[in-house]
Amino acid sequence: MKHYPFILFYLFCNAFIYTFHGTFWVYLFCFLLFSAVVVWGSFDIELGYFVNSITHKRTKIKEVALTFDDGPTELTPEFLDLLKEKNTKVTFFCIGKQIEKYPETFQRIIAEGHTIGNHTYSHSNNTGFLSSSKMIEEIEKCDEVISKIGNIKTNFYRPPFGVTNPNIAKAIKKTQKKSIGWNVRSLDTVIDDEKKIYNRITKNLNKGSIILLHDTSEKTYNVLVELLLFLEREKYSTFTMDDF
Repeated sequence: MKHYPFILFYLFCNAFIYTFHGTFWVYLFCFLLFSAVVVWGSFDIELGYFVNSITHKRTKIKEVALTFDDGPTELTPEFLDLLKEKNTKVTFFCIGKQIEKYPETFQRIIAEGHTIGNHTYSHSNNTGFLSSSKMIEEIEKCDEVISKIGNIKTNFYRPPFGVTNPNIAKAIKKTQKKSIGWNVRSLDTVIDDEKKIYNRITKNLNKGSIILLHDTSEKTYNVLVELLLFLEREKYSTFTMDDF
């Protein structure tokens, strides 16, 4: 039950209001606290507050998923070369506009056996404020580009920034997508220090982890080099979203 913690929170607020006789300040406090929890639920995809997202794999073996957002880019071929060298399959959540910009790279991703996911057409910074119809358009337009250039279809969708809300939930349901999240966020678009990114990933790694990365920078490529060595050293195998 994805809303279970929030139902308990709602009951707590009512009990709190009843105990303190429902004064204005008590109501205001509960309103602000409830609003904060809803915002938290919108930005933390692991909570599954608005959308049930796959954030890890239930498994007893040492395996993890490497996922890359926001490509393809001019750097993606470097990532593909490394992945091919290490015989590692990953999942790329691609932006429609980027596919149009780098069609040959996108076709190479598919040809080399990696899994493709939909990451909307434009990856708008206003994603959290778009209507359900606009979100549906973003997803369907990306699907059209994937089909036209890659000659494939995908059921996998990753919300930009991991943001979910009722409109995004409606769009996911309408387009019949599986929402894919993560439980290891590298923050490779925010942190500049490669060692910090690497340490952040490896210290939070567990069996079945889904790792969020981006094929958009040299620093992430360098982290991937070390991460693949770590996985090999620690006897981790990898899986893709096709396993769901």
